[in-house]
Amino acid sequence: MRVMGLDFGSKTVGVAVSDALGYTAQGVEIIRRTSENKLRQTLARIETLIKEYEVEKIVLGFPKNMNNTIGERAEKSLAFKEMLMKRTGLPVVMWDERLTTVEANRTLMESGVRRENRKNFVDKLAAVYILQGYLDCEGMKNGKN
Repeated sequence: MRVMGLDFGSKTVGVAVSDALGYTAQGVEIIRRTSENKLRQTLARIETLIKEYEVEKIVLGFPKNMNNTIGERAEKSLAFKEMLMKRTGLPVVMWDERLTTVEANRTLMESGVRRENRKNFVDKLAAVYILQGYLDCEGMKNGKN
């Protein structure tokens, strides 16, 4: 079963997809939009990717505050979850994404990617970290690891 990981931001959505066995996450793309509130094209692109990769579940990054409270960005992610479920009919799991963007930036920096070029990769890599965290946790629960 393939799972899609999403890093939902104000202007971009990083997308990752698991392999068919659910062991590894691979970055797919960054969906960019001109306005934070215009999601129709974003949702349509996600639907296309779901069909292309035969996705059966979505893991959506949940940007909690460091003190575990839910702020404005997390509220928007919850609203996006509802839109995704309604539009795709797939289950959507919220996954704590604290520090994934920081980790993605660190990885890119250590890999020698120049600062001005990191924005071309960071959201996709953050989606990979979100999805891989979920897959690893599920694998431990199901005895895959």
